[in-house]
Amino acid sequence: MTIAGLPTDTVSVTPDPFAPATLGPVRLRNRIIKAATSEGRSPEGLVTDDLIDFHLGFVRGGVGMTTVAYCCVAPEGASAPGQILMSRKALPGLRRLTDAVHDAGGAIAAQLGHAGVVASKKITGVTAMSPSRVINPSSLEYCREITASEIRRVIDQFGEAAEIAVEAGFDAVELHFGHLYLPSSFLSPLLNRRKDEYGGTIDNRSRLVREIAQRVREVVGDRIAVTAKISMDDGIRGSIWLSESLRTVQLLDQDRNLDAIELTQGSSFFKQMYLFRGDVPVDEFAAVMKEPFKTGVRLFGKRALGTYPYEDLYMLESARQFVPVVANTQLILLGGINNYDHIATGMREGFGFVAMGRALLREPDLMNRIKADHSVSGRCNHNNKCMYTVYGRTHCVLDPDSTHSAAGSAASTSFTADRSKELPITPA
Repeated sequence: MTIAGLPTDTVSVTPDPFAPATLGPVRLRNRIIKAATSEGRSPEGLVTDDLIDFHLGFVRGGVGMTTVAYCCVAPEGASAPGQILMSRKALPGLRRLTDAVHDAGGAIAAQLGHAGVVASKKITGVTAMSPSRVINPSSLEYCREITASEIRRVIDQFGEAAEIAVEAGFDAVELHFGHLYLPSSFLSPLLNRRKDEYGGTIDNRSRLVREIAQRVREVVGDRIAVTAKISMDDGIRGSIWLSESLRTVQLLDQDRNLDAIELTQGSSFFKQMYLFRGDVPVDEFAAVMKEPFKTGVRLFGKRALGTYPYEDLYMLESARQFVPVVANTQLILLGGINNYDHIATGMREGFGFVAMGRALLREPDLMNRIKADHSVSGRCNHNNKCMYTVYGRTHCVLDPDSTHSAAGSAASTSFTADRSKELPITPA
């Protein structure tokens, strides 16, 4: 058995989560990572001062590394309007962002993704791609089967995006292999019914994520860290579950192309609340929708999104199954982490890092406060109304400064309207 990629006989104490830690070639000031969460602060697909300030809040608030959410590797890989495309055009703004974070003493990662089946033709202008032909139940749009040559192109696009990340000064890239975006959809027997070398057994269905990780590692070498976000299960019957995701992680670990794997759950394809847990903000989603989606969400939103009670550390039971599987790769614990005891539990269980989303969205300075006083708990009450704010500037609705600030005024209101017209329910 191993702990965070090290033999158990070499580990004598539980790591201090607030002490410096190594992630591949990168030294982080602590083991706390701000998880990628939709931002809505790049309406033209380019870095803005608002986006920089957003991430500086988490870095000044005490995290070791913040993650820029969903940087597209290709225009057709966008899952929402206004997402950053990893391109030469975006490079100057990305450099401003990484410089600002480094000046504040933190590290920064870029999440690289291709939406695949989660994309919408209303956004990208082209029919979405999937391992096999399928209808997206959220957008009700047809997704065509990706060709073999297009698969090779997607692998190249991840490599090209990773090179942009290096040039922009990022400390790490996170490969989005979760939530039934394109790479993740290949892992799902429900969506992947291919008869070629990318379909069939889980070893075959894991081929694409392994080839993407290999290409990215070839491109970046040891200049930056390479991590991946992978769904342990997605809450959809007949799709991804532990028995097969364990094998995918084992194969990736054996390949030694990743420095860490962040374990997640759920999808942006269907039953989205399986990722978030807690209250289901149906009325709030309906309020920003155009007809006929407004009525559809009111009538069927709870059934489509799913209803799952919130529990602290709600991903731990599944995530701990992966600890004995890895020998070369650190693991990152996500889900329901809200105080020092939760973080310490992750360290004791063998995780190298923890990642936090909603708790930090509510209180960007939470880590500084917890470090100073281990009895502090986050104020996030899991109302999940932040989910519908992805149609504008993602924020905690209980933070009046985020809701009513000048940066969130007229321009943001217009952006919200545009996004809600085009995007049904894709909160993750």
